[in-house]
Amino acid sequence: MVRVMSVAPTEIERTEPAEAPVEVPAPDVPWITLVHNDPVNLMSYVTYVFQTYFGYPKDKAEKLMLDVHHKGRAVVSSGSREEMERDVQAMHGYGLWATLQQDR
Repeated sequence: MVRVMSVAPTEIERTEPAEAPVEVPAPDVPWITLVHNDPVNLMSYVTYVFQTYFGYPKDKAEKLMLDVHHKGRAVVSSGSREEMERDVQAMHGYGLWATLQQDR
């Protein structure tokens, strides 16, 4: 008769891998939507768009419209890149000239 002996595995020293340093992501620099002045749209229409799309009260919408008119452009929204791409597309849909860029 042949006897087979099984040997239980011995405990092997277990070492936990050293914890990797936690990388803290740099804060996402916000993006902004700029609406630029154009010779086509009426000031009242630009005010209407800012009220309708962004939900701004009339006084804020008029102030932004006047910035567009007198300064050539105004920052109308800020947030993530995806949100600002959506806002730029919406402004284009209303016939306004808009761009996005990272806020400085």
